[in-house]
Amino acid sequence: QVQLVESGGGLVQAGGSLRLSCAASGRTVSSYNIHWFRQAPGAEREFVAAISRGGMRTNYADSVKGRFTISRDSTKNTVYLQLNTLKPEDAAVYYCAADTRVSFPPSPRASAMDYWGEGTLVIVSS
Repeated sequence: QVQLVESGGGLVQAGGSLRLSCAASGRTVSSYNIHWFRQAPGAEREFVAAISRGGMRTNYADSVKGRFTISRDSTKNTVYLQLNTLKPEDAAVYYCAADTRVSFPPSPRASAMDYWGEGTLVIVSS
């Protein structure tokens, strides 16, 4: 079983950048597909980005393509999400999640995740 802890959220102006971290413990991140989801107030939790267990494949939601980048540092057992050119609509609680499936679908459902972190809040001021 893996434990996930997010960090790096905060307040940033529109157009700015943040780097979120998802630190794993208990198991190595290479044992899982790791995902980032986000949830704004009153909205459903939505997929943002993912990196495959092998680290060779990534997926992104259309709304963040070209602005966000997911990466992994196996030596630190951590997955990162670089958020650039932030928009007010990117404001949300960002969650790290892991699944154990062999498949790596382009836009997975939150219900398909096996493990979740507690989330980190991103606020974007206009």
